[in-house]
Amino acid sequence: MSEAGGDEGGGGSSSSNTAQQTEDKSPEEKVLGKLSATSIGPGWTKVSCPCCVSEQVEPLVVVKLGEKVRPETKRWLLRLIGTPQNDGGAALLAHPGEDASGDIIMVSAPRCTLLRATEELGLCKTYQSGDMEAFSYNDREHFKDSDNMEAFLTLAEREYIVKYELDGLRAQRDLRIPGLPDNYTLQHRDNIWQKMRSAGVIVDTLPLHKYDQLKALSEAWYSGNQLAQPLDSVNAYFGSPVAFYFSFLEFYTWSLLPPAILGLTITYFSGEVQKEMVESVSGSQVTIVDDDAGPGHIIQAVFSMLWSTVVIELWKRRSASLSYRWGTLHLAERFAEPRPGFHGDLGVNPVTGRVEPLFPEWQRDLRMALVSVPVVGMFLGLVVLGMVCFYWGEGQVKQLHQDWDSLLTQTLLYMPSVLHIIYTNMLANNYKRVALSLTEYENHREESAFQNHLTAKVLVFTFFNYFAVLLHIAFFKQDVSLLRKRLASLLIVSQLVNQVTEVVIPFLVDRFINAPRRTEREDDPQEDKFRNQITLPVFPGLFGEYIELLVQFGYLSLFSCVYPLTAVLLLINNLTEIRSDAYKVCNLFRKPFSPLAANMGVWQIAFEVLSFVSVVTNCWLLILSPRLRELCQGGEMSSTNFLLLAVLLEHVLIVIKVVLSLLIPDEPDWIKKKKEHIEFTSMQALREQKLLSEES
Repeated sequence: MSEAGGDEGGGGSSSSNTAQQTEDKSPEEKVLGKLSATSIGPGWTKVSCPCCVSEQVEPLVVVKLGEKVRPETKRWLLRLIGTPQNDGGAALLAHPGEDASGDIIMVSAPRCTLLRATEELGLCKTYQSGDMEAFSYNDREHFKDSDNMEAFLTLAEREYIVKYELDGLRAQRDLRIPGLPDNYTLQHRDNIWQKMRSAGVIVDTLPLHKYDQLKALSEAWYSGNQLAQPLDSVNAYFGSPVAFYFSFLEFYTWSLLPPAILGLTITYFSGEVQKEMVESVSGSQVTIVDDDAGPGHIIQAVFSMLWSTVVIELWKRRSASLSYRWGTLHLAERFAEPRPGFHGDLGVNPVTGRVEPLFPEWQRDLRMALVSVPVVGMFLGLVVLGMVCFYWGEGQVKQLHQDWDSLLTQTLLYMPSVLHIIYTNMLANNYKRVALSLTEYENHREESAFQNHLTAKVLVFTFFNYFAVLLHIAFFKQDVSLLRKRLASLLIVSQLVNQVTEVVIPFLVDRFINAPRRTEREDDPQEDKFRNQITLPVFPGLFGEYIELLVQFGYLSLFSCVYPLTAVLLLINNLTEIRSDAYKVCNLFRKPFSPLAANMGVWQIAFEVLSFVSVVTNCWLLILSPRLRELCQGGEMSSTNFLLLAVLLEHVLIVIKVVLSLLIPDEPDWIKKKKEHIEFTSMQALREQKLLSEES
């Protein structure tokens, strides 16, 4: 039985061999046992398993406590973290920091806890044969490096497992927390970590940066002149979600080369396209052939539709290969504990038989129908309001330019677009906070369901917020000239705003705000260094980054036939985006926890949907071409037949896209075979485990 050592808040040792040494120390030495990456014994809670005994304890996570937390509450929390899981604890290692009255707790994890969580999460690891296999705790001795946790699990995986165990803490009986009022008494099956947060005992939980590793990663990632990213190192340090984002960003950026070359070629050899490019930037009015779609536009439209499908299908194959390499290909689909924020009346889960909070599905559906849907609809109405204001402003500045015709009024032609871009960005930022609150209110049991509903809300709003004006111009106003000008404005202004927000502002923040916090001396106490990490801003997540790429992909696949230089501008932007995003993740924020991921999740579906919508928009834009209409009329084709021909072309292109997606498998053949082999060995291991339990 593992238990916290002593009333001084975990003043025991991490091994039975060092326990006597601890007893011989003075009380002050027991309490102050200073931390480092090579700390020995004193200060850490005990372990009872002989294979978990280690003289070196690696701090993985820091828990920030509230200012008014009493010492007895902290000691109780230390004992809880170190107690075995069978007795309701997390089976982790805890250290009180400087003393029992300090405001931080350091947390690490012993070997057996890490290995059991590896099996429960469904991670694949290298077997003695050299192949990746689903990890089995009972067969742990046959997995490579299973006796060395720093080699067996990445730093990001070890830190996430600590969070996973802390978030899973549930009260096994009604229990009063020492040092807290009776209204914070734990009820049976309450989530302890969530309760501690609501009581103000726990302020924050964050993984720790390892600055020696971070420095090496930075030099290999963005500091030098290298073109390829060290994705394996990114996965090891920041986790698979961050690694998948940067892998997709790199893949997508280099995929822009073909459409960029095509766009430059079309612009160079087509005089009409050159004229359109100049007119879209200068703001001058087109008189004759502004919205004429010549052969170059037709080539660009067909290429964009096919390109978008090929890129997404090839990315799926790359994603599957990375997932296998990083051990997340076979993540466990299990009946997990409810997410920490889930609440409801205590009852017995009819599927798992566990006592846990229950929340009726019909109540969740009612909340979504009566609250979430109307609020999302209200924000979509604000998008329409912004679009109406944009059109009104566009008409006003056009009239002003006609009356005055000066350089100033020509510059003012872009003001409605600039103001509308600012409006949409502000609306998007506010909507993300509202969407998070709505999804919390819906009270989803599983974390995956929570994330899927949150992402769906954001995606619906993003599509309308960024594409509503362009789609309205294309389908209702049917003004290709205005569409081209609006798209050029969005691309050029977005590039300028992006460079300021992604490069200039982050550099200034890091140089004048964060840099002074990092002025640490080597002899500074480790606790002070850990507190410096707590002062950094919280990592905002990858929502904004994915939305930016999704909007880019939409501009290119939906509308690039009217502005062939779209891919060129996006390519230039993304070449700096890779390094600026890497710089921000490494320097500007706290290190994030990274849940295990096998791919980009629902974002991949969003890119696929835009790929198919591109067929409709590009075919419609070609229909608007006066030259095509004249050719059809010259061939004595009626408008109805012309429209039917366009619909037929649209269906043919959709069929071609479907055929392409089928011809390019989502997974390489060798990945399919590996996946089937992993499933087979997992079934065998489960069968053997069941037989052993029946025999015993």
